[in-house]
Amino acid sequence: MNYQQLTEGQRYQIALLYKENCSCREIGQRVGVSKSTISRELRRNGTTAGYVAQHAHSQCEQRRGVAAKRSVSQSTIEFVEFALEWKWSPEQISAVAKLIGLSVSHEWIYQYVFANKSRGGVLYEHLRQGKRRYRKGYGQKRGGIPDAVSIELRPAIVDERARLGDWEADLVLGKQGTGAIVTLAERKSRIYLTKKVFSKDAMEVSKAIISMLSDYKDACHTITFDNGREFSEHKVIAEALEAEMYFAHPYSSQERGLNENTNGLLRQFIPKGTDLRTVSDEDLQRYQGALNSRPRKCLGFRQPSVVFAELRKAA
Repeated sequence: MNYQQLTEGQRYQIALLYKENCSCREIGQRVGVSKSTISRELRRNGTTAGYVAQHAHSQCEQRRGVAAKRSVSQSTIEFVEFALEWKWSPEQISAVAKLIGLSVSHEWIYQYVFANKSRGGVLYEHLRQGKRRYRKGYGQKRGGIPDAVSIELRPAIVDERARLGDWEADLVLGKQGTGAIVTLAERKSRIYLTKKVFSKDAMEVSKAIISMLSDYKDACHTITFDNGREFSEHKVIAEALEAEMYFAHPYSSQERGLNENTNGLLRQFIPKGTDLRTVSDEDLQRYQGALNSRPRKCLGFRQPSVVFAELRKAA
């Protein structure tokens, strides 16, 4: 990861160009740093009144002072803030920092975040704790899915996570009438796939799932659903993907715990009640990429995208 330190003079240049409504790319070209450095500088050191060079430089110097007092390097501070913006947990950040030669404890990260909050900062908003998890389908009529095969008949190998290719499916709803997001989570690698649909119509949902997994038929043995009627076209999916379909017991979200948990992580980017018409396909792919690049403790703090690619290649 490349962190470019800005000088006070560069910050004054940024302030002038920002007032002229220049894009981050244009500002970066004129100042001589990357577009991402400019974007991050504006997010971290901007104010409600805009971007003020003197204030921005003061904020940076203050962070450096905090780092020096606590024997944490500025490069480590930069890494911590970068990872927080990608919704990594303090424990994940600490573990990955160690892998790349940095040293910081997750306890220190929490202290730093809440010290930042006390100064009016917003780093705490990136933490998952304190956010309510979304439960899909409350009050929705369940059951009535023809020829549904119970999870009790699912092969034991799926529970063991002993192979690649066993998926859990779900639907994340947007604000009423604005569509939904079909989500798929693979149990062994923890890879996560998403796709917007206009409604909960079972045929539309089935087409989305087939589209999402058509390139991964070699890594698709089973899919486990909840009992929502949006999954009633499971036979169409099974035939297209040459895979077996199973259904969890009603109101037993723990039987699809991986998908439920990852949907909770997606909600950090797309909160409950979001009008999905405001979320572009490009936005959704970016959020999906962030989650698949998120180090997971259960994978030895490796990334699902990397683990999935390795397992698929070895299969």
